[in-house]
Amino acid sequence: MTMAVGVDVGGTFTDVVLIAEGTLTTTKVPSTTDQSEGVIRGIQQACKDAGIDPSEITEFSHAMTVSTNALLEADGAETALVTTDGFRDVLEVGRQTRPDLYDLDAEKPTPLIQRRNRFELPERTTIEGDRTVPDADVIDDLIEQIRERNVESIVVSFLHAYVDPSNEQLVAKRLREALDVSVSASHEVLNEFREYERTSTAAVDAYVTPVIDSYIGQLAERASDLGLPQPRIMQSNGGIAEASEIRTHAVQTVLSGPAAGVVGANGTTVGEDEFDGFVTFDMGGTSSDVSLIRDGSVERTTESEIDGHPIRVPMVDVTTVGAGGGSIAWVDAGGALRVGPRSAGSKPGPACYGHGGKEPTVTDANLVLGYLSEETQLGGELKLDVDAAIDSLERLADEADLDSAREAAEGVFRVANTNMTRAIRSVTVERGHDPREFGLAAFGGAGPVHAAALANDLDIGTVVVPHVCGVLSAYGLLDADETYDAVRTYQTPLSETTGTELKTVYEQLTAELPSDRSAGDISLQCSADLRYRGQSFELEVDVEQPIETDVLRTAFETAHKRVYGYTAEEPVEVVNLRVTATIPRSASATELTEETFEKLAEHTAVFNGTEYTTPVYRRPTTSGTTIDGPAVLEQDESTTVVPPEWEATVQKNGSLALTEVQR
Repeated sequence: MTMAVGVDVGGTFTDVVLIAEGTLTTTKVPSTTDQSEGVIRGIQQACKDAGIDPSEITEFSHAMTVSTNALLEADGAETALVTTDGFRDVLEVGRQTRPDLYDLDAEKPTPLIQRRNRFELPERTTIEGDRTVPDADVIDDLIEQIRERNVESIVVSFLHAYVDPSNEQLVAKRLREALDVSVSASHEVLNEFREYERTSTAAVDAYVTPVIDSYIGQLAERASDLGLPQPRIMQSNGGIAEASEIRTHAVQTVLSGPAAGVVGANGTTVGEDEFDGFVTFDMGGTSSDVSLIRDGSVERTTESEIDGHPIRVPMVDVTTVGAGGGSIAWVDAGGALRVGPRSAGSKPGPACYGHGGKEPTVTDANLVLGYLSEETQLGGELKLDVDAAIDSLERLADEADLDSAREAAEGVFRVANTNMTRAIRSVTVERGHDPREFGLAAFGGAGPVHAAALANDLDIGTVVVPHVCGVLSAYGLLDADETYDAVRTYQTPLSETTGTELKTVYEQLTAELPSDRSAGDISLQCSADLRYRGQSFELEVDVEQPIETDVLRTAFETAHKRVYGYTAEEPVEVVNLRVTATIPRSASATELTEETFEKLAEHTAVFNGTEYTTPVYRRPTTSGTTIDGPAVLEQDESTTVVPPEWEATVQKNGSLALTEVQR
């Protein structure tokens, strides 16, 4: 029988889900500076709780924040860039867009690669495919210059390498033979046009690959010592890949954890067909992540950036805001109350954790408002100190000229919700979707506390809280398919190509995928980036078989109408062709233990400025059980708040459906 464990590392907690012999075991442990330590500690704790030995585990899936942290903290590898003569500063020049349109002093992000480590090479490939080969002696001189810099990683990104990668292949091969460092060739990372985005994506890959390679190697060694299988890694695209693939292309992991959460939400909201889909809302200790599920599929994008650095590999379309349970509340120079993006993390954590934290956080506000009870044990073991929370919020109240800790707590709650509502609007309204037609899937340690309030603000009538909401990203790791992507630029007017020609390119792309195509249940999904002639950016549409160009144009115009509100009588251009190979996986079936509906306590909670006597229940799992609000429903990894005029009903799969009711 399969025994599988999924481990997701967050900024505050490391979440573990273990499925063994049909039984689901979950646990949370504080994240550690060396993330592998927390991962192993969490697995050991889950195995102890389940009564099994770690060596009995047959599948180990993992999501982490190593690459994200390396980017945000500027702590990646010392990297060199080798590029076409005259394009040394492509990362610095970027595009004409500014970070803030009306800020005359706005600065672009600092390039990941210092100018002294950027090297030019006389070579050229034209868009027509004409080629000037770099001289062998010049390459040798370049190798000696790079050797003197003691870099850990190298990017090779030549102009128009997406048309003909021969020059990149030649130079990358020589560098790999001569230097004991990681080499990222742009056509291997992102085989698309636009030299800035391609170079930036390859630079991110080179910057984080040595860090990821070292981390996975260390984790694999620790896992081997416990008798665990080698970890399989969650990619930003929502699919699992072998560790060997990730260790050489680490850019695939920059949104590893958030992607796992959306996949988990998609697997636990099946059957809610009265909606257009779900807005997923994952609120953890450091940030909140928002995404969309439509037609049973996770929304993906190829246009993302982290800390100002464009990354164009396929990713789950996640919008992140710095508003988590540990986000610190503060007062700006104008006297306005703000929340985040700075976080208390796990050490020292919110004031109420009792670990030395003094600054007020969202968790402290939730405790003072009665959404968490003083007896609550976060992660099943961390008790809360309400007096410390009150003290921190009283200091905030003094700074903000408010009357009390409770008033400060209400302000923190509203500001945090406003930040998160803005993020939800960015993935719905700003992309042509009406949030009122969606359900809200809430998870993470703090997501179900805020979900109903957000739904009220957005006129969303139903909130779904999965059974394993507090560790849903870890659960999603066990439910994620094995997925690989490939892309190629194919710039041509749609009217001047044929379905047969497009099919040939897709077959070539499929042959490049690292997946085992002998697997009988593998599925292939083709898509194309299209645009009207003269447009700067594209829309991705699915390509159905057999391929018909008229059908492709209709699909593009439907997408264009939804996003931009109009269509045009203009020629349509094909820009990029994409293919995704998927090998299905799913979490093993587990049976929920039906628990007796149990009232734990009763206390005062504040909703919209009014105090209510609010019962605290152990979250029920018996299908059909209904709880009227106001109520607080506790479980080991999370808490769900049911406001007045809402009710919560347990679904067949253990999820809670929160709905607004008229009394």
